[in-house]
Amino acid sequence: MSQTFQALVISENSDKQYIREIKTKHLDELPSGEVLVQVHYSTLNYKDALSSIGNKGVTRNYPHTPGIDASGVVVESTDTRFSVGQQVIVTSYDLGMNTSGALAAYIRVPAKWVIALPSGLSLAEAMILGTAGLTAGLCIDALLKYGLSPEKGKVIVTGSTGGVGILSVAILAKLGFEVVAVTGKPEATDLLKRLGASEIVGREGLNDTSGRPMLKSVYAGAVDTVGGNILATILKSLQYGGAVAACGLVASPDLPTSVFPFILRSNALLGIDSAECPMAKRLAIWQHLASDWKLDNLDLISHQVGLEDVPAKLDLMLAGKAFGKTLVKIIQ
Repeated sequence: MSQTFQALVISENSDKQYIREIKTKHLDELPSGEVLVQVHYSTLNYKDALSSIGNKGVTRNYPHTPGIDASGVVVESTDTRFSVGQQVIVTSYDLGMNTSGALAAYIRVPAKWVIALPSGLSLAEAMILGTAGLTAGLCIDALLKYGLSPEKGKVIVTGSTGGVGILSVAILAKLGFEVVAVTGKPEATDLLKRLGASEIVGREGLNDTSGRPMLKSVYAGAVDTVGGNILATILKSLQYGGAVAACGLVASPDLPTSVFPFILRSNALLGIDSAECPMAKRLAIWQHLASDWKLDNLDLISHQVGLEDVPAKLDLMLAGKAFGKTLVKIIQ
């Protein structure tokens, strides 16, 4: 096994600028952990982009290698649950945040972060899904358990060209829901319809500024990735007994609303977290993603790049111009 490997490293220079470089690292530089994984694939997330520009809310110390998602093969393990040569995935927890991440040929992590690759998924498919797929799955699972079903009406998905949003559109459509996709990218209309969206709505249509505490009942449920006034508008537009699964704050962490949607229409706001999701729930969602929720059109929403292409892709993500899922092939 090679003792050196290539990794994307973010460093802070003397001018307080953050520089992205592909560097050679040594296995001894990796943190402690029971499982050493050779990374075959990773995928880009907004947290990776934030880490790459020195966002201390994501990553405190530099130099650092981002990458919150990995799929690959175990090369060393002191935990008997995992064996050399076994295919595994590692998503979220602290990987790529304050622990050296998956935009590198190797990661070393605690065994409690590792999941055996579910039967039904390839290493590449698992990373097209990644944390975004897990989060989308958690949102959909929460809505289903709350009682949402296709016959109850439309489900709206915000941020529908981002990772969580686009996967939510595709999975909900597969499950038979009438899906309304919200996007600020009109050029994505054809793709979203191919994924199963029945209606496309511009962001401006979900940004009510009337000051009214309630709006016409339209949606049975929602997956929201953006927060802010768009989330508030959706809450005011839910049918009686509707629910929103909220997992993001791309627009804003604020929620300018009142209690009226909750106490007059019996609506619910379901908070979704994937970073510290309990393992039992995590395994259940991955099993769905590999079986009854498995998508046969992942190629429509993903494109593959190499590690050397990642800095430019992170810039697109930071500029709000990223589209779908970027699959990073680490082992060439």
